[in-house]
Amino acid sequence: MEPQLRTLLSSLGIALSAALWGVFWIPVRAIEETGVSALWTGPILFACVALLFMPFAVARWRVFRQAGFGLLLTGLLPGLAFALYAASFNMTDIVHALLLFYVSPVWSTLLGLIFLGERLALNRIAALVLGIGGLVVVLGDGVSFPWPRQTGDWFALASGLCWSVASVRLFQGGNKYVFEKTFAFIVGSFVAGSILALLPLGLNNAFPQYASLVQSSGWIVVVALFLLPATWLTIWPATVLSPARVGILFMTEAIVGIGSAAWLTNEPFGVREIIGTALIMGAGIVEVLRSQSTPTLKNS
Repeated sequence: MEPQLRTLLSSLGIALSAALWGVFWIPVRAIEETGVSALWTGPILFACVALLFMPFAVARWRVFRQAGFGLLLTGLLPGLAFALYAASFNMTDIVHALLLFYVSPVWSTLLGLIFLGERLALNRIAALVLGIGGLVVVLGDGVSFPWPRQTGDWFALASGLCWSVASVRLFQGGNKYVFEKTFAFIVGSFVAGSILALLPLGLNNAFPQYASLVQSSGWIVVVALFLLPATWLTIWPATVLSPARVGILFMTEAIVGIGSAAWLTNEPFGVREIIGTALIMGAGIVEVLRSQSTPTLKNS
């Protein structure tokens, strides 16, 4: 595949993935309404996805062994990022969680400069300013940048940093072992989410009752099937695109999440949201128009 076409397809892929994650709140909220604790919703869903993947993972055990511990770490990092991000929504307000997580393009840019030999081009700076500015407009409502003040804030910030480090490792490793990295991501989300659910964080972490699991089983199966393409579309583009580009394009999640919430729950979507959405979309366009340089890749 031609490099330009591969870059375009992977850019569309990460934007689609972000859009899918943006509506993830819908089934999660439906499952929570059956009585399943918010902290256990993620681990249960990813356990189901892991079971769906398991036959393929067993069949490829030799590939896992060949890939080694580095691949496992590369997959587990985004899993930890997802678990921290999901937990942060239960420990701080949505504005703080989103804004602190989406500092990740800044981390990714810095890591790219240090480890990938990237240059800080003018349009990359413009994309960062547009993207983060759009998030502040949509979410901030005139509030200054939300510096971390409580545990949930730190979880959101750590989540973005974990995702940035994972993006660097995925890009360095190239598009090898994509299935294995995706499976490690799923297992990592389950393990990290289960650990967080068991910690004494002052939240409702009661293990779900059997009746609640039966009542939510339809949603669980649907979401498990939904997560199959969503996780793959998250991991594969990150092996092709530079980490900063992945972070900027992933901001699509915020505008899809806000838009879907406005449509389905009558939450406000006015001039402020339209301006913020336009800024975030502008960030994506500016970033995609930039020619991506490809560093020498090495196996992760």
